[in-house]
Amino acid sequence: MMSCEWRKMKRSQFVSLVAVFASVNIVFDSLIGLPMLGTDVWSGWVFMVAPITGMVLGPYAGFLSTLIGVIIGHSIYFRDVYEFFFTFGAPIGAMASGFLFRGRWKIVLIYYTALFGIYFITPLAWQLPIWGMWDVYLAYVILLAVAVTMVRRGLWNYKSKELPYVIAICTIIGLEADVLFRIFILVPCQTYRLFYTLDANTLILWWAKGAFETPIKVAISTLVTAIVGLPVIKSFRKVASLDWLK
Repeated sequence: MMSCEWRKMKRSQFVSLVAVFASVNIVFDSLIGLPMLGTDVWSGWVFMVAPITGMVLGPYAGFLSTLIGVIIGHSIYFRDVYEFFFTFGAPIGAMASGFLFRGRWKIVLIYYTALFGIYFITPLAWQLPIWGMWDVYLAYVILLAVAVTMVRRGLWNYKSKELPYVIAICTIIGLEADVLFRIFILVPCQTYRLFYTLDANTLILWWAKGAFETPIKVAISTLVTAIVGLPVIKSFRKVASLDWLK
């Protein structure tokens, strides 16, 4: 009887957490983003909360909570109907952060490798500046280093002083997984032409701008999440009795 009541309490706790994080994502996504270079990568502020959502709730619940947040947030602060396709990147990024935070690097590595492969077999990709995706390449290198480290040392040690670095790494990998999905929709799926009627020359200019804008936003989110994420996770350990954060 006690066990059943405990499971029900944890279930209701979990649903409440999903709702809370969805609400936070709604608020951040419905805010007007930084006045950057006009490439519309994360035109709201959801990039600030998506990674920690995945780390706290886990990959699947993090995906759901972030998805609810961006769908409602984009409805409140409406960009255009096409943006709803790209905004699926935020839930995918939250999922990637959640997987990596739990040491499930293989799934994230398969995702990165598959989307890179699809991108580079697209003829247009070879017309775009290869350095335009330097931040995504860097994230892939970091992910490979994490994979090698986990093979040798095992899973993350959440009780160590390494936790802020773990949070920072998971944030970078999650956000760049979001970027990689947006690139997949834009280039291999040819939405640059179908949605926005851009030619290759215009896309090249847009690509160059994104190479400066996106890393700035990733850096801001990584710094804030590394600082704020640690007390947030510790708080949920105590208050919510979340087994996966212990």
